[in-house]
Amino acid sequence: MAVETSGRAGSLAIGIGREILGRQAFSGPMRHSAELFPAISGLLEQIERQCSQIEQVYISVGPGSFTGIRIAVTLAKTMHLANGARIVAVNTMQVIAENAADYMKEKQIRINKIATILDAKRGQFYVAAFERQNDHWVRCLPDCLMRHEEFVKQFTKAQQPVWLLGEGLVYYAEAFKAEDIRIIEPDYWPADAKNLYRLGWEMALAEQFADPVTLVPFYLREPDVREKSGK
Repeated sequence: MAVETSGRAGSLAIGIGREILGRQAFSGPMRHSAELFPAISGLLEQIERQCSQIEQVYISVGPGSFTGIRIAVTLAKTMHLANGARIVAVNTMQVIAENAADYMKEKQIRINKIATILDAKRGQFYVAAFERQNDHWVRCLPDCLMRHEEFVKQFTKAQQPVWLLGEGLVYYAEAFKAEDIRIIEPDYWPADAKNLYRLGWEMALAEQFADPVTLVPFYLREPDVREKSGK
């Protein structure tokens, strides 16, 4: 089972082996808490399976929404304790990057370089960049925090265009527009459970399972938590 709750849009996918048998997107932004468990029950009913039969859980571990990532990590750990399910923790930027491969296939075009953009608040963005090599996305810039001015300065007038995607563009797409920077259509911005499932399955085949005891969300930056006033 793949659980994608790292961003505004959430989704779930369930399958056997490589094959995805069911996928469900949540009805609106930030509906993770309200719709995750009904979605799991509904998809399991469709494929006539029980929750106890889920042997592997693939989660998008961050960076991204602090609350959304915690939901996925908590669910995965709970399923490990209850059923012995093994956990695969997939980097969210890698999941989003796979959308660009879907975009290329749909539009019949070639893209050699992409960057994934997520809103980190405080005027900053989570950013990662990838290059296409042997039909895979290979990182050329690791996950980092960056302001949009820094990004534009670094990637403008590059040797090749860089295509952007990610939910950090929802309110800030205009700020990233510049020479040699192109933006993929909004339908391809959110991380999707179907791509999380595929990446998780590949990691599981390589025995890249997470330790359920030490597994923590990948925040890149600590949550902005403030103590409430007693007044």
